[in-house]
Amino acid sequence: MGAREFQVLVLGLESYGVTLRRQEALVEQRLQGSVPDTLILVEHPPVVTLGRAKSLANLRESPEALASRGIEFFEVSRGGDVTYHAPGQLVGYPIFDLRGHGQDVLRFCRGIEAALIGTLGEFGIAGQAVSGKAGVWVGDRKIASLGISLRRWITFHGFALNVSIDLSGFRVIRPCGESPEVMTSMEALLGRPVPMDGVRDRVRARLAEVFELTEVCSAST
Repeated sequence: MGAREFQVLVLGLESYGVTLRRQEALVEQRLQGSVPDTLILVEHPPVVTLGRAKSLANLRESPEALASRGIEFFEVSRGGDVTYHAPGQLVGYPIFDLRGHGQDVLRFCRGIEAALIGTLGEFGIAGQAVSGKAGVWVGDRKIASLGISLRRWITFHGFALNVSIDLSGFRVIRPCGESPEVMTSMEALLGRPVPMDGVRDRVRARLAEVFELTEVCSAST
């Protein structure tokens, strides 16, 4: 089977709410067939999001306390529990039609994990998937989170890879029920700066490889 086309939108730093509205619009466009599979790559200002498996016990500060610290708060429809985004973290939102990818949600999630593991390997980091836990781990530390939603076989929400994010930000939550100290980043593991552009390029290439896609019509804002 030949590779399908997909587009990549590189957004730089954009507020979570604005990107969420972008996702919603793209899901409708993908349902109508007016756009190909689309990957959004973005960084967010500090924000906490609470998914469908929400447990308020995993919020260590109230939404009001978060707001007083300049951290936004959203309850969203993705899978998973609570997570934290901030600059230095590469967030990816694949708007993919799973009818072209085997109509298998678990396989799709494993494919994202494989692409992230492959990316980490190119930087000399041995990432791995852990049975029963979403995301990517390095030993007993979590370096990438994963939580998706599905609407009539169109995926949205996605993954967050810690590149150079300030890990102290995770102290406002228990990431998916874990201690904040479980989180790590590429920069923390390598002990040196890691350019976001290089990571972004490798992630998009690995995702194209895993899902047999050819990149077209990409744009940056």
